[in-house]
Amino acid sequence: MGFTIGINRGMRDIRSGSRRRRTSDGTAVAEYTGLWGWDVVPGARASAGACSCGRGDCPAPGAHPLDFAPVLPAGATLDAVTETWSEFPGASVMLPVGGGFDVIEVAEPAGCRALARLERMGLPVGPVAVTPDGRAQFFVAPGAAAGLRGLLYRMGWDDPDALDLRGLGPGTHITAPPSDRGGLGRVRWLRSPALDSASRPPEARLVLGTLAYVAHRSRA
Repeated sequence: MGFTIGINRGMRDIRSGSRRRRTSDGTAVAEYTGLWGWDVVPGARASAGACSCGRGDCPAPGAHPLDFAPVLPAGATLDAVTETWSEFPGASVMLPVGGGFDVIEVAEPAGCRALARLERMGLPVGPVAVTPDGRAQFFVAPGAAAGLRGLLYRMGWDDPDALDLRGLGPGTHITAPPSDRGGLGRVRWLRSPALDSASRPPEARLVLGTLAYVAHRSRA
C-alpha cells in the first residue's frame, strides 16, 4: 500500500498506541493514514450549536471539513500528522469518501442486526462506524454510492429511501472515531478496521442484500 510508516519508530509508536485507549484524535489520525491507508482532513467542531468554522449560517455545524485545512494523504508519517494536527487543535477527524471506500449508511439498530447476520454467514465485512445520531456506516468498495439504486433494483428492492439506506460517495466526508460529530457525541467503531478490510473493503453486493432485508424487516 506504499505506507511511509514502516519498520521504524513511527510504526512502533502507532502500534503501541493502538493497544492502549486512544488519548487524542491525533493518535487516531496517525493510525488512519499510516496503518489503514486513508486520507484524513481536519474538521470543524460544534459547541452549543455554533460551528468552529466561524460561519453563523453554517449548514452542518461540527460535521464538515475545515475549508482552509490541508488533506493528510494516506501514508503520512507520524511526524507529519503531529505537525499538521498541531495547527488545528481540537479539530475533528474527517475521512473523504469515494477514494479508498464508499459508505452505505443505515439506521443503527438495523445496522447492528445486519452486521451480526453477515458475520454469522461468514461474509466479508469492512469497518463499520456508528454515529451519535443513530446511523451505522458500512465501508464498502468505491463506486457503491453511484450504483446503489441500480444494484438494489436488481436484487428486487425498488427504493433505497423506503429502506432508509443511503450511499455516500465522492464529495462527501464522514466523521471518524473518536471524534465528536455535530456536538452530539463521539463516533465509535461497531467493527474496527483491520489491515485487509480497510485497504480492500468488500464489494457492495456482498453486504447490500442483507442490509436491505434487515432494514425492510426493521421498518415493517
